[in-house]
Amino acid sequence: MNAAETICAIATPPGMGGIGVVRVSGPLAPTIARAVLRAVPAPRIATLSTFRDEQGRALDQGVALFFPAPGSFTGEDVLELQGHGSPVVLDRLVKAIVALGARCARPGEFTERAFLNGKIDLVQAEAVADLIESAHESAARAAMNTLRGAFSEILQAMDERLVRLRTHVEAALDFPDEGLDIADDAALAESLRGLARDVAEAMRRGREGRVLQEGGRVAIAGAPNAGKSTLLNVLAGHDAAIVSPYPGTTRDLVRERVVMEGLALDLIDSAGLRPTDDPVEREGIRRAEAALAEADCVLWLVDDTASAAPPPPSPPPGAITVYTKIDQTGRAAGPCAEGFAVCAPSGAGIPELRRGVSARLLGRQAGGGGEGVFTARRRHVAALERVEQALARALDHKQGGSAELVAEELRLAHEALGEVTGRMTSDELLGRIFSDFCIGK
Repeated sequence: MNAAETICAIATPPGMGGIGVVRVSGPLAPTIARAVLRAVPAPRIATLSTFRDEQGRALDQGVALFFPAPGSFTGEDVLELQGHGSPVVLDRLVKAIVALGARCARPGEFTERAFLNGKIDLVQAEAVADLIESAHESAARAAMNTLRGAFSEILQAMDERLVRLRTHVEAALDFPDEGLDIADDAALAESLRGLARDVAEAMRRGREGRVLQEGGRVAIAGAPNAGKSTLLNVLAGHDAAIVSPYPGTTRDLVRERVVMEGLALDLIDSAGLRPTDDPVEREGIRRAEAALAEADCVLWLVDDTASAAPPPPSPPPGAITVYTKIDQTGRAAGPCAEGFAVCAPSGAGIPELRRGVSARLLGRQAGGGGEGVFTARRRHVAALERVEQALARALDHKQGGSAELVAEELRLAHEALGEVTGRMTSDELLGRIFSDFCIGK
């Protein structure tokens, strides 16, 4: 970032609207305010003003706000001009500001400057984009928790504990005559285990937030004619897949985007799994198996009316078993010891199944809270996994009495944690992160 440059951008969505906002950040913001408004507005006070171009011609009338550094979002002098939402008027205003020495901002550059100027950490910066892109209330609440620092506070506490652990181990290395025995240090072992538990809990809550933000993939699988397409249609709310009494109707994957219990989900109907010599059906089964491997949750359908022979295929580990066609067998609808029992055409058991899928994806019991959930991106979870693995290795080395290896694993854990907050993040990664933002943020 070149701190000497002043940037500007339209901060409202493209198209016509009642209000359009142009944002300016950088050292030239007061100069631009004097040229465009004829005066610098009083700090943080909305001021009715006429917006003028570099020749002094009136372009628009609206509200101007000035935030002097460092008390602004970016940490720099910031000017916001809130006028009418005409694309023509806003474009003319931006051209006038550029003529006064500013340049057009890159995507996400305002938030990037806030991060680089220490106003927010990288986790909070990414939460800005997550909040903007939230598709439903739960995702917005989780993103707001992150933006307000819920995730950052947890990471900061972990960072401080890692620093203390590293200091303790480094002291044992630097002062061997003091009798600090790593192998017999019970307090060190308990600290490592406690930190590992907290990392695991942060990952659990982070994965829940990721599912809220990005959605989950739910694969519907089982033997042919188990009612997979019927269930997909009921969950989707329309006839997305062909339903037929003949086995093997579904050959390719059928995908539907739905909102279930507040979660945006991709439902995937797949070919029935059975031995076959049909090359087309074999390809459908191959794709079905690939979908199962990539799914966040698998609904394994079992025809409750089917006889024991031939035996149905075995469900994958962790799948939710769903008994179908229970209207013909008399099984009670809803949760059962093995999973859930439903009659898709009548809707019996479907509400309970929806709640069960949501609970499985969010990693909590149905009806749980989730108020403390925060958004965590895949890179956050991957970095925390490396922290957890490094702590596990450190504990193994500690039991072996190798202080050097314990110190190295703690260093690796510290670096991985620093990647989440941006304390140790490459310029290339920063470029990818902020390129996903809208221009005005």
